[in-house]
Amino acid sequence: MDSTRPSAQTVLLAGVGGDLGGRIARALVARGADVRALVRAGVKPGNFPPGVTPVTVDYGDPRSLANACHGAACVVSALNGLEPVILEAQGRLLDATVAAGVPRFIPSDFSLDFTRTRPGDNRNLDLRRHFMDRVDRTPIRATSILNGAFADLLTGEAPIVLQRPRRILYWGDADQPLDFTAKDDVARYTAAAALDSEAPRILRIAGDTVTPRVLATLMTDLTGRPFGLWRAGGLKRLSLLIRIARAVTPASDAVFPAWQGMQYLRDMASGRGRLLPLDNDRYGQMPWIGARTTLAAVA
Repeated sequence: MDSTRPSAQTVLLAGVGGDLGGRIARALVARGADVRALVRAGVKPGNFPPGVTPVTVDYGDPRSLANACHGAACVVSALNGLEPVILEAQGRLLDATVAAGVPRFIPSDFSLDFTRTRPGDNRNLDLRRHFMDRVDRTPIRATSILNGAFADLLTGEAPIVLQRPRRILYWGDADQPLDFTAKDDVARYTAAAALDSEAPRILRIAGDTVTPRVLATLMTDLTGRPFGLWRAGGLKRLSLLIRIARAVTPASDAVFPAWQGMQYLRDMASGRGRLLPLDNDRYGQMPWIGARTTLAAVA
């Protein structure tokens, strides 16, 4: 068999060492894919699940990357970082994918719908917007998977569900729908899309869509104690706080400083990042993990 000919079941995955990347790898294996995981030269390969083959590459060597891509039907990026990662390293991976003749590429977008948000409002989403422009200038068939916020933000990583005062903190409108998707659901859906040769340019998914008011009701039901709503202010106040936070935050390479999380909440609370229409059923009925299930773990 010609090893350079793409196999419909061979997927090359970048970022397997990350939380989402590891989940995507396991989901691909569960679907019977032949998974090759990129490992940076000089980095000891981790303990990959059966069915995942580590491939050592030098991201600074185009030939090394292109050789790793040969024979794959799709390259999936779960890389996470700022410009050196999202634009530079992922850009080199994209170039290698095209050079190797791989027909499909899934970039590391995994966010709310940045195609509908305002440029300049969110640093991390601007990076994805710039990368999308670059992808669309290549001949490759790309698919961006947009999933809103990861559901685990509801369990403490974002100031939304406040356990001690028993409040749901929100900005703007208490009835604004917010999209959340569990990481395992994102991984399962990404695996299905990676094996779908006809996947469209953008796929929008949401494991659950809830409002702050609905979250208060859910927490009241789950805990047996009343949860109320706490309006922190309007979007103009949030924007002012973001500017202040950025001004007083020391420069760093942190991917998610506090002000970045505030930018993400603003894009959700404004409704600009809503995911419509949803493509949840493209790969059949999936057992989506809803907000109630996520919150039950900490209620």
